[in-house]
Amino acid sequence: MTRTQLVGVIFGLLIVAALTALRASDPPILRLARDVTFDEYQRLVPRSFEAAPVRVVDIDEASLKAFGQWPWPRDRIAVLVDRLSEMGAAVIAFDILFSEPDRLSPRTVVRDVGGVDPALIDRLPDNDEIFARSMDGRPVVLGFGLSNQGGYRPPVKAGFAFTGESPLDAPPRLAAATPLRPQFETNAAGIGHISLNPGSPSAVVRAVPLLLSDGEQLYPNLALEALRVAQGASTYVLAGAPDAPNTITLIKVGDFVVPVTAAGELWLYVSPDRAERYVSAGRVLAPGGVPADVRAAIKGSIVFVGTSAAGLQDIRTTALGHNVPGVSLHAQTVEQVLSGRFLSRPDWADGLEILSIAVAGSLLVLLTTFVSPAVALACGLLITAMALVASWLTFRYAGLLFDPLAPILAGSITHFAATAYRFLVTDRERRVVRRAFGQYLSPSLLYRIEHTHDALRLGGDDRELTIMFVDVRNFTEISERLSPTEVVRFLNTLLDALSRDVIANEGTLDKFIGDSIMAFWNAPVDVTDHASKAVRTALAMRETLARLNESDAFGFGSEHRVGIGVGIHTGLACVGNMGAEAHFNYSAVGDAVNVAARIESACKDVAFDILISESTARSLSDCALLEAGALGLKGRSIRTRLFAVVGDERLAASPEFTELRRIHAQLIEALRSRSAMSRKILAAAKMKAARIGAGLPDFYRRISRRADHFADEAVPKAETSAK
Repeated sequence: MTRTQLVGVIFGLLIVAALTALRASDPPILRLARDVTFDEYQRLVPRSFEAAPVRVVDIDEASLKAFGQWPWPRDRIAVLVDRLSEMGAAVIAFDILFSEPDRLSPRTVVRDVGGVDPALIDRLPDNDEIFARSMDGRPVVLGFGLSNQGGYRPPVKAGFAFTGESPLDAPPRLAAATPLRPQFETNAAGIGHISLNPGSPSAVVRAVPLLLSDGEQLYPNLALEALRVAQGASTYVLAGAPDAPNTITLIKVGDFVVPVTAAGELWLYVSPDRAERYVSAGRVLAPGGVPADVRAAIKGSIVFVGTSAAGLQDIRTTALGHNVPGVSLHAQTVEQVLSGRFLSRPDWADGLEILSIAVAGSLLVLLTTFVSPAVALACGLLITAMALVASWLTFRYAGLLFDPLAPILAGSITHFAATAYRFLVTDRERRVVRRAFGQYLSPSLLYRIEHTHDALRLGGDDRELTIMFVDVRNFTEISERLSPTEVVRFLNTLLDALSRDVIANEGTLDKFIGDSIMAFWNAPVDVTDHASKAVRTALAMRETLARLNESDAFGFGSEHRVGIGVGIHTGLACVGNMGAEAHFNYSAVGDAVNVAARIESACKDVAFDILISESTARSLSDCALLEAGALGLKGRSIRTRLFAVVGDERLAASPEFTELRRIHAQLIEALRSRSAMSRKILAAAKMKAARIGAGLPDFYRRISRRADHFADEAVPKAETSAK
């Protein structure tokens, strides 16, 4: 392990430690993200609605239209209790507060008039007394709300038994409650709180506190109390975690066991709101009698009385994103208990998620540092997929809530930080190499050196290459006029500009040899149309040199123009790292390299700047080429047919070049047959060439002295397949 890698590991592990500590502190933003994730799970697979003996008697818009605005006089509420009891309701639970005297009671109305005989007032009916009498001996559960004023505590109608440590400080705190009328307290069979998410900043009701505590007494919620009264149970049994005071794990009410959070909350597993759950209060109070379908729905059911009327503002948001009456959530709480389909988050879930962040983060740090960011990313994606799948499957089939988001987010941050460190620090040496050699080597070669394990081994491969040699014309004469420093400046300006054309056309710069450039194509990686790209590079060099001469970039003045000769040949060569283990060079060797160098030297004899071999010409389909004859190259026993590259495909398609090519073909035929017409044809060719330019006038002036290069016997039959 290098020092840089060690620092990288320490840096990454510090990031992991910080993220682990952040998750352990569980800030609100993480809790919100976790809750939203669990909401999405429920939206994907909500609890299916099942017919259960639970109904909501709904004070809806139709009921208000039939019986007047809310609040109704309590003698009407008494009639509602009477009818529900007569129909056989197992329990009647009111999600309504009865904390103030009934202002619509006749006794109260007359008393407020004044001047009325008190004896008469006492003989008038009191709606609160009527409602209290209707509750007497019937399974009625009343609700109370939370208050920040006073010290009222409602009576508790049931007992509590504990297993384990005392859980009195586990539930949410009850500071004070909204008071109930004394006669209501006495006659109600049960009393429970109606708060759905006390103290929660979220509008979404995800968990319902089944218990509240003032530190001395526990108070059940409306749904739990309704379930107890419906069964005739007298005691709640609470189970705590071993050696964990103020923790609740289970609540047993009658025959039902309810898993809860440590604070005694039930995770709501909600179903979409259905009309089958509701019975309009107006139909129960119908003057003509209760319809048969209403009687069937109420008989034997746990009935919650509440309101869905918009003006009464008891609308809550569920995990499904639906807005429902608050009374519906009390009903769904009982439905969930009856169905036995619970959601739970084990007390060890937090520890597992914290541990997963530490383990996965450390693994990603090590992989990023010692293997590669790509492998670390692949492992990170695999961990992400596994976390998502495991979290989903445990929710879907076991009702367990595990947060996949925090480990995934922490892993992503860790991978990004470790990768950034490696890029900025660990890979600094690679970037230094690229900066140092990027101007000499092609990007493809650099990429191979950086990413191929044995790219720098000695040895080579036989490949078909297109090889180019470039040489400065009259360099000796130029150097005699310049100081050594000026010669270096001249070469740097020229060779830098020309080498850019090589790299731009996917070529590999092999070396600079004094005033010459050697480059090749199709190595170290395959290059399609490598012969064409080499020729295009030569044409680009011609334009680059013309631009440098026009702008006097060399400082020689307009009367001194720099020229180059370019030779190109396509053939088999051995390419690879040549030299010794301690010092080697990526280069090409072989007869094809020698031929390319000799073709470049032949530019002087032909008096043209770009010459290519016949093998290169065969690979071209659209360039403007003219046969330059078959020359004897140094070191070769047979002559080599060469072609002059006049221009690109646009010039090749022009009428001027088409005519010149026709005349040139006649000239070649005349020279080969030593026809007397060769002079006349040459004159015509010179006239056409003068209009095209590109150095052709000098080319044709020199042809008259190279007639033997076009003689029939100059080229062996094996090489007479000219383009």
